[in-house]
Amino acid sequence: SIPWVPPGIEIDGKTVFTSDDGIKLESLPPWVAIIGSGYIGLEFSDVYSALGCEITMIEALPELMPGFDRDIAKIAERILITPRDIETKVGVLAQKVIPGSPVVIELADAKTKEVIDVLEVDACLVATGRIPYTQNLGLESVGVETDRRGFIPVNDKLAVLSAGEPVPHLWAIGDATGKMMLAHAASAQGIATVENICGRSRIVDYRSIPAAAFTHPEISFVGLTETAAKELGKEEGFEVAAVRTYFKGNSKAIAEGEADGIAKVVYRKDTGEVLGVHIIGLHASDLIHEASNAIATRQSVQSLAYLVHAHPTLSEVLDEAYKRAAEV
Repeated sequence: SIPWVPPGIEIDGKTVFTSDDGIKLESLPPWVAIIGSGYIGLEFSDVYSALGCEITMIEALPELMPGFDRDIAKIAERILITPRDIETKVGVLAQKVIPGSPVVIELADAKTKEVIDVLEVDACLVATGRIPYTQNLGLESVGVETDRRGFIPVNDKLAVLSAGEPVPHLWAIGDATGKMMLAHAASAQGIATVENICGRSRIVDYRSIPAAAFTHPEISFVGLTETAAKELGKEEGFEVAAVRTYFKGNSKAIAEGEADGIAKVVYRKDTGEVLGVHIIGLHASDLIHEASNAIATRQSVQSLAYLVHAHPTLSEVLDEAYKRAAEV
């Protein structure tokens, strides 16, 4: 995949750039505007602010970090944004960005598209997501058309589809499939594809694939947000509950001097099945894999609550969450 640059934004790779060039800067701009507050925008704001840059984060949607669970997003804002030299603008569209010294950014109301302000900053990072890089692959020669967003259509076994039918001996993995744009998801797809080629049926369970933002502290999640879980519950006729536990009650986190953060477990009320886990805190990207495995094996909070975790370890944050959910 490649970074997506919205219309009206001009990239020069030096004063206005994407994440591809954001790690190659020869010097640190004193004031950086970051367009987008997803994983990429959040990680770069974490790095740039730690290095002394002033940040203005611009988000077109009504809330910061729109892809995150709302509880996690609120705490992330308190820990990662509010104490730092980061200004935020939500519901605001970067309608035009002109490279130079200074970089000129025309800001508009995201709903009305009326210009409301003009920013002049030293640099601008465009972190508005990624799109598939599927041009010039010769797909048309085998009768394959990408969808309207440019993704290659595949079935559950990752065979490429043409008019809804698998193309013999043609497979696709990675960002180009549009399933889950993460390196480890692509690796899982690659393994599944080889298994399917060899006649051993394998389907990737995307709900159990974790994701992480490598901020300080880290953010990680796997499965559904509480909002998405409740929507699924309405469709399928079950109720959803959620529990939260806090790093400030964890011995290891206190000893490390990093006790900010929470773990949140979302689960079905009837069966106890874990539907999603969201963590912000020390080593969140490592802790999430226990939850990922629980979701992959469709474990319930009742069974997880009786598993033993070493003390003192950060893993007890999840142990406490399972016990709280199961009322153990």
